[in-house]
Amino acid sequence: MLDKLQDRKKRHSELEKALSDPKVIADHSRFQAYVKEHSELAPLVSAINEYEGLIEEISETEELIEIEDDEEFCQLAREEVEGLKEKRDLLEFAIKRMLVPKDPNDGKSVIVEIRAGTGGDEAGLFAAELFRMYNRYATSCGWKTDMMDSHATGVGGFKEVIFGVEGKDAYSHLKYESGVHRVQRVPATESAGRIHTSAVTVAVLPEAEEVEVEIDPEDLRIDCFRSSGPGGQSVNTTDSAVRITHIPTGIVVSCQDEKSQHKNRAKAMKVLRARILDQIQREQDAQRAAERRTQIGSGDRSEKIRTYNFPQNRVTDHRIPITLYKLEAIMGGELNEFLEAIIMADQDEKLKLL
Repeated sequence: MLDKLQDRKKRHSELEKALSDPKVIADHSRFQAYVKEHSELAPLVSAINEYEGLIEEISETEELIEIEDDEEFCQLAREEVEGLKEKRDLLEFAIKRMLVPKDPNDGKSVIVEIRAGTGGDEAGLFAAELFRMYNRYATSCGWKTDMMDSHATGVGGFKEVIFGVEGKDAYSHLKYESGVHRVQRVPATESAGRIHTSAVTVAVLPEAEEVEVEIDPEDLRIDCFRSSGPGGQSVNTTDSAVRITHIPTGIVVSCQDEKSQHKNRAKAMKVLRARILDQIQREQDAQRAAERRTQIGSGDRSEKIRTYNFPQNRVTDHRIPITLYKLEAIMGGELNEFLEAIIMADQDEKLKLL
């Protein structure tokens, strides 16, 4: 670990020197990349310096104990060493976590896709509740949400809803929500009072920049059609809805929530880029299958990740596992307790690989 720490310190020093180089300053993209890397390394380097200072202080105090004759002084010094060692161990643990490789997508905004699965209308209603849950969570984090596309059911639910969440580090938190969410409760339409189990699939995609995913216009088939469902004056009257097919991958994206065809096309392209990037990354993950198995919440959409049991006021995450008896608060967007536990478990698994 000490070698890794010295490498980080050396890189931080190199970046400080490079950031004052006129050639680097003149190259805007390179300068910005160095600024970002420098700021990410700064907390680690600060912790390393503190860690090295503690080791030196422990060593000096232990040397004093060896040569000092005053027993009362030695006892106080030994107690001080114990305190310093506790600080050192805590700092060492924190530094190890800082050394865990970061997901390059963590700082990005995201596109969330929620689809009703088994359960008919009940699954659609729960899809709408999850949509509201994520909106409330995003608001509590100071993030902005933007509806991309939706297909409503006749009873107030969603067959599918796609929306963007724009904000710093949105992906680092929401990526753990990918997977199958189960709901267990008595549906409003159930006269016999029997508990039903329904399922909803959530996919969280990092938003892709145009430079990350190059799309050849020749590879696109773009169809315009009339919007359907509840909406404004343009619904069912103008061809404002857009469907884009990416021919090489077969990925199809549609958007009809805006009255403007131009805006719908822009949103559809944003979703398309995210899906293509997601496909590329999934193919790369498949090649690193052994590593992927060690990751909490790898984004496998067939994985059952959470159960919401309404009669018992219980929500269980099956990956850690953790169970909380505060279903109403969680559906109200209070996801931090779950997400913090999952992030910690994920980091613990990755630490084992270091």
